[in-house]
Amino acid sequence: MTNSHAFGARTSADEVLAGLDLAGKNIVITGANIGIGYEAARALAAAGARVVFACRNIEKGEAAVAKAKLAHPGCLAEFVQLDLASFESIKDFSKQLSLETIDVLICNAGIFSRKYSQTVEGFEMTVGVCHFGHFLLTHLLMDRLLAANKPRVVMVSSESHRTPKKLSFDKFPLTKDQFSSLTSYGQAKLANVLFANELQRRFADKGLTACSLHPGTFVTTNIAGDNILMKLISPFTKNPNQGAATTVFCAINAKEEDIAGQYLSHCKINRSTKEANNLDVASKLWALSEDVCL
Repeated sequence: MTNSHAFGARTSADEVLAGLDLAGKNIVITGANIGIGYEAARALAAAGARVVFACRNIEKGEAAVAKAKLAHPGCLAEFVQLDLASFESIKDFSKQLSLETIDVLICNAGIFSRKYSQTVEGFEMTVGVCHFGHFLLTHLLMDRLLAANKPRVVMVSSESHRTPKKLSFDKFPLTKDQFSSLTSYGQAKLANVLFANELQRRFADKGLTACSLHPGTFVTTNIAGDNILMKLISPFTKNPNQGAATTVFCAINAKEEDIAGQYLSHCKINRSTKEANNLDVASKLWALSEDVCL
């Protein structure tokens, strides 16, 4: 394991994994076709892990795997379709997945819906994908996680978990009349932290480690070209490879005891909100999620 004190806001995923041999590790990562998800999946595969790119779009998912294999010939990257907005798709993914054990599950996929829309089961899309979809997926893969040696679940959350300050269960998930894109995204990211904390509480005695993280702020497209504001803030942003650093740090590099039930950013422990650490809220969210998903 590399000394984490050497890592910071500008560290890349490849730098976090430098010198590590991940041969024999089985890793599943959702939303791996683009951005930080792709960079995390590619870097992990380049380091020798068998990495399943779990993506909704077949064409984009297969293209991402092909791109990773072109960059790293012989790497063990593979694609299995997964639509987190559909419980049937999540169940099909679990059945199709050939891995007998899973060392790391990285719940990276996310969505920010500007307009109200629903999952197949009728839940507000952002919370439906980011939380309920990942909750069901983790439940279905739990036996294979617990069959591995010191398995990990890594939830990619965000500093957006700080708003709203409270998770109002009478407005979770939001209805069409209640909908606000920022509120729904904040709810989803708060649920990610709460879910990781509750996973840690429930499964630590079985060897599982769970944590959540903020990947950083990004300027990942050419939109920054002639935009003066974007040029001004760009020194404080990350590219996707840097954005994936904390993800792979939590997945592989960090010691279990250092990240268990923690919230991280820039490859270091950060403080999440009081609500995110409320055991009663986490337990209530778990119970609600079981009722919804199982």
